[in-house]
Amino acid sequence: MLKQYLSQKLSQKLSPQQIQLMKLLQVPTVELEQRIKDEIEENPALEEGIQKEEDDYENEDYAEDLTDSRDDFDVSDYLDSESHYSTKSNNYADPEQETNIPISGGKTFQERLTSQISLRLREERKLTIAQNIIGNLDESGYLRRELINISDDLAFMFNIMAEEDEIEEVLYQVQDLDPAGVGARDLKECLLIQLERKQMLHEEEPGVLADAINLIEHQFEAFTKKHYSKILERLSFTEERLKATIEVVTKLNPKPAGSIKESSVPAQHIIPDYILTEDDGELNLTLNSRNAPQLNVSRTYHNMLETYDKSKKTKQDKEAVMFIKQKLDAASWFIDAIKQRQHTMMSTMETILKYQREYFLSGDETKLRPMILKDIADVVELDISTVSRVTNSKYIQTPFGTFLLKSFFSESLSTDSGEDVSTREVKKILQNIVEDENKKKPLTDGVLTELLKDKGYNIARRTIAKYREQLGIPVARLRKEL
Repeated sequence: MLKQYLSQKLSQKLSPQQIQLMKLLQVPTVELEQRIKDEIEENPALEEGIQKEEDDYENEDYAEDLTDSRDDFDVSDYLDSESHYSTKSNNYADPEQETNIPISGGKTFQERLTSQISLRLREERKLTIAQNIIGNLDESGYLRRELINISDDLAFMFNIMAEEDEIEEVLYQVQDLDPAGVGARDLKECLLIQLERKQMLHEEEPGVLADAINLIEHQFEAFTKKHYSKILERLSFTEERLKATIEVVTKLNPKPAGSIKESSVPAQHIIPDYILTEDDGELNLTLNSRNAPQLNVSRTYHNMLETYDKSKKTKQDKEAVMFIKQKLDAASWFIDAIKQRQHTMMSTMETILKYQREYFLSGDETKLRPMILKDIADVVELDISTVSRVTNSKYIQTPFGTFLLKSFFSESLSTDSGEDVSTREVKKILQNIVEDENKKKPLTDGVLTELLKDKGYNIARRTIAKYREQLGIPVARLRKEL
């Protein structure tokens, strides 16, 4: 049974302009260029470049949606010279500034291995097996797939019935390729392949290489856990002999495919969104606009609208005027969104500079103050989510390096004196202590905890362990050296 009733509810909706601004805020400068190109392709009323004629007209901001199909609007509103938004965005980069991003290219590491094995194996059956093995190598150059599974793959995909022994024989051919160690099934085999290659090429003293092979082949687990006392006892090595052997092993490459991948993968270039300079104690912040070309509303579309306004109003004319109106609105809103993006980014970054002034003047991480998104959002009077969008994936170029904005945010930690310090400061002090420790007797987490407490940082042992893992510092036993 149908019933009619009245209800009242409160809802909040974002306008298309607000949604567009939110999307533009979160893209870094390197992606903004493509975003602008896409918008120019979709909207013919939006143009890139400097207008030859002076634009004296400006249009008003309109609240109606792009999908508005009403025909009772006044075209003169779009031709009015007394409006409140600019048809140009003043974000043009220096014409002398290089805007091309160089990238490197080359063959992938599988392609290089395939070209090498093609010169070694002439029999089509073995070549197919070798290519299948190469295709199963991971990004480090290891073969993680079992030979029995490769045998099944060959049977199903190529109708080749190959036993494990035959596949292993071809695998040895793959392991003989460059770089040494590629095709190994684990780290131990990878290191042994490299040592045997050095032994064959006489790259090191035969005695030292023999000791290194003996160490990896028979005491690999003790070596990885740095149980040096056990190794000295089992192999009857002197400390100097073991030190020379370990020096040879540590020069080996645990990820043989890494050297090839470095030259085959295009280089990733970081383009800073902000550029910070320091002059006699004054910080100067500029917004990098190399990927934000000058935009303007098309004069052609403006003239078309004016022509249609003077002509007789037919149904087709009204449809054409509606289309032009929508495109002009979209172009104006996009230009305003770009300008608003720049204003929001600059105001947010300027607030961060004031908050972390001592750090940006010196570059000393111990001078970083505790700072969370809410601290900045309260000053710039923006929502926390907006500040998060502004700082996400954005970089700033400073006199002492290029950094991700997110790295300046950290929680606070109270000292014995009641002062709040940044967790970044504690991590930096912890890292300095570990770097200066005696590597023959590395400091345990308990000792590190006591040292930090002596400096006034009241911190638990489990927190020390967490910070150590975040910094990529191994436990004391694995930091030990002879």
